[in-house]
Amino acid sequence: MKLFILSFFSLVLLSSCMKGETVDRIIHNASIHTMVDGENVQQAMAISEGKIVEIGPDRQILNKYHADEIIDAGGRDIYPGFTDAHGHLFSYAQQKLSVNLFGLSSMKELLTACEEYRKKTKRNFIIGRGWDQSLWGTSEMPTNELLNELFPDVPVCLYRVDGHALIANDFLLKKAGITVNSKVEGGKIHTSNGRLTGLLVDNAMSLVEYFSPKFSDKDIISTIIAIQQELFAYGITGVHEAGIEFQHISFLKNIIDNNGFKLNVYAMLVPSEENIAFAKKNGIYAYKNLSIRSFKVMADGALGSRGALLKKPYEDDHNHHGLLVSDMKKMRRIALLALDLDYQMNTHCIGDSANAMVLELYRKVYQVKKDHRFRIEHAQIVDPKDFVKFSQYGVMPSVQPTHAVSDQRWVENRIGKNRLKGAYAYATLIKQYGMLALGTDFPVELTNPFLTIHAAVQRMNAKNEPIDGFLKGEALTLNETLKGMTIWAAFAAFQEKERGTLETGKWADFAIFEKPVQSKPQFEENFSWMTFISGEKVYAAE
Repeated sequence: MKLFILSFFSLVLLSSCMKGETVDRIIHNASIHTMVDGENVQQAMAISEGKIVEIGPDRQILNKYHADEIIDAGGRDIYPGFTDAHGHLFSYAQQKLSVNLFGLSSMKELLTACEEYRKKTKRNFIIGRGWDQSLWGTSEMPTNELLNELFPDVPVCLYRVDGHALIANDFLLKKAGITVNSKVEGGKIHTSNGRLTGLLVDNAMSLVEYFSPKFSDKDIISTIIAIQQELFAYGITGVHEAGIEFQHISFLKNIIDNNGFKLNVYAMLVPSEENIAFAKKNGIYAYKNLSIRSFKVMADGALGSRGALLKKPYEDDHNHHGLLVSDMKKMRRIALLALDLDYQMNTHCIGDSANAMVLELYRKVYQVKKDHRFRIEHAQIVDPKDFVKFSQYGVMPSVQPTHAVSDQRWVENRIGKNRLKGAYAYATLIKQYGMLALGTDFPVELTNPFLTIHAAVQRMNAKNEPIDGFLKGEALTLNETLKGMTIWAAFAAFQEKERGTLETGKWADFAIFEKPVQSKPQFEENFSWMTFISGEKVYAAE
């Protein structure tokens, strides 16, 4: 009897010890892809105070820890929360409040959409985004004659899908004081037969943007909170915001404090005088889930609006090489400032000439600081002889796979067949630098990370086009793609010690997905079942 009692209390004591450590939350019965080097898949994890305490087999975690909330994942895939390494929250919010011009197939449809928007919103201005003349069966850019007829007395400002060109009506052009004699560095004001066509490219857009009406802060806040939920539904827990103005810093802090904004934001500062002063005063800056440690610089424009700077003329415009949006003197000044502040310089480069020029600038940076982590955003068209410079000078590529499959319809007409050898060359870039940061460039593309996976691995769009894949030799593996949205994206923001993998001591940012995360020749939609940031559930599909 004594032996029985002793054995019974020993078992109780052992059980008490095994379940003695209390944590906030336990996730079990899962396929946890830690994204640590190698195929490291576990079943359960314990979370406390926002961080991962331990990951391991079900039995180990369930026996060792106790929690008030224990979530059975039902065998689902868990990955570190995805990071979109290049997005535009404020542009996306403005797009959602504007007239939606995406996917329209003609100028007539654009005009109809503008009329319906005016009737619905009752606003005394029209702002829109998303038109793409390549969907209209022409490569010619639009003009504003019909806009002037329909809207003679209200400002109209309609952005191209890439955000690097706009069409404005005469009312807005006159308000901004633009004439056929107006000039702007790094931009183009289009004219025809001695009159303005309304088309403004790159830096020329700023001439009317100052005079364009603005949406209210209340509208912007509610829209950004809705965007956050959209991102959470895809398992996205972080965004590298690719270019904010000074006023956006206080705006983001305000919605973090007052509106439940929990998305991790790594913000790149537009190098304005106010932002430069902010960086000099504050250095590497962190406020809750907002981090600032970089400058976003524009080297050139976009291919679709022929603003990308090419070494040789455009195939469909032999008199045009594109535009240098920021002069080299300015870019050198920002590079030196970034080095001094231990910041990044993240430079938008689309054309092969822009990429070559910035790579040369970064060469000099590498001579001063090996691990500078300066980035080239897009790296879309690269002269094949320049690829090796990414590894030689320690330059991190940050690319958007969906751009490749969106542009494939017309890009050969723009740049010719020969230059395709260095186009959207993600596999080549990864061989050089060893990693890539992946994003979408929303709202230019959709926020959906599963379209990114499909574009990167299959080299196809949502309609599974082209059937054989676009430049399929430059495809990434599924594992490379997922790293580009997790640990490599974290590295691209100096956050690899805190996020990007699921390991003991790191923040518990992760998503449990409804379906297995995979890539097949036929696109399949997927969503998050639950999304967590710092151990807190921020989204549940139910």
